[in-house]
Amino acid sequence: MFNNLSTKILHLEPTTACNAACPLCPRETDLYFNKSTDVTTLSLDQVKMLCDDDFILGLDKMFMCGNYGDPAAASSCIAIFKHFRAVNPGITLGMNTNGSLRTPEWWKELAVVLSGPLDYVVWSIDGLEDTNHIYRVNTIWCKIVENAQAFINAGGSAHWDMLVYEHNEHQLQDAEELAKAMGFTWFRSKVSKRTSTVEFINAPKSFKPSGTIAGPISCSAVNEQSIYMSASGIIYPCCWQGTKTGTNINQFDKLKASWHTNEPDKTCKDTCSGADKNNFTAQWRKEIEICRN
Repeated sequence: MFNNLSTKILHLEPTTACNAACPLCPRETDLYFNKSTDVTTLSLDQVKMLCDDDFILGLDKMFMCGNYGDPAAASSCIAIFKHFRAVNPGITLGMNTNGSLRTPEWWKELAVVLSGPLDYVVWSIDGLEDTNHIYRVNTIWCKIVENAQAFINAGGSAHWDMLVYEHNEHQLQDAEELAKAMGFTWFRSKVSKRTSTVEFINAPKSFKPSGTIAGPISCSAVNEQSIYMSASGIIYPCCWQGTKTGTNINQFDKLKASWHTNEPDKTCKDTCSGADKNNFTAQWRKEIEICRN
């Protein structure tokens, strides 16, 4: 059981299962991960064992996202959200998804559970009907739109996050307009810092990914008082460390010691170096709040 009462944000990956095959996702690029055999899912009972009530009561936020999986693929997804809300009624709940899993009825139910003032679901939609599937391989556009509309109509706060590539950069304005028309509360675009080795995935011509920002390590996990829990129940300082070759929470002191040397941990340097902003937040190009009637 993990019970660190100083933790305020829990990033939970409930499953490594996913319907998509995004070419730059760790599911496709991590040589230590076999997507056919390394499928694990946390049950509600396992989450209760790992996170006691005192720990949940101390949290400000719990959100589901994943290095390998889509939270909507977890059979326990809604049940886990309900449990955290029952234990801590004031907690903020959130989730990231590609949106093409489940049914409109499932998303309506989730909207009822995620009804807090700051609750949300991030929909990773990288273009329109003719382009989204180029990166979000295996996703189905009509299901994404249908599910998102059901979630929004049921009162859910939906955020549209768009990865921008050469093949979809011409659709930025149209995607933003569609987000407004559907009732999304946020629209955000970014150029991924991941380097593409895939022939058909090219950086947009209009703007290039930022290079690594030089500067001291400003650890997001420390600043936010957050931790990441994998679908295997292993605790890591953050999701960027949360791979099979990453550094778990028990090795965090050693990791922090590297920040004050000439050779800081590479993952930390690539993600959280920089004074005013780090290499992760530097990806964002546009972020607007859409006013809902």
